[in-house]
Amino acid sequence: MKNTDAERFNPCLKEQEKSYQCLNRNGFNQEKCEAYFDNYNTCKKFWGKVTKDRRVRGIVPYLPNVEEREKIKAEYIQKMGGKS
Repeated sequence: MKNTDAERFNPCLKEQEKSYQCLNRNGFNQEKCEAYFDNYNTCKKFWGKVTKDRRVRGIVPYLPNVEEREKIKAEYIQKMGGKS
């Protein structure tokens, strides 16, 4: 069963879970999971920028609803020139 509140409040839940799974698979050897950590951190930075931008522009909710995130992510990536 999915925790919908966790997904609603953490847009990087999938990346977080993959990081934890990597740690579990590799005996908590963090060096083996650096790519997962980098991906998670990139995700957090991206959604932090989106949230800040929406707050400045007065768009509510600041963190988009789960259903809208893929569309908004594509829009922001295009606007940022493919950078996150």
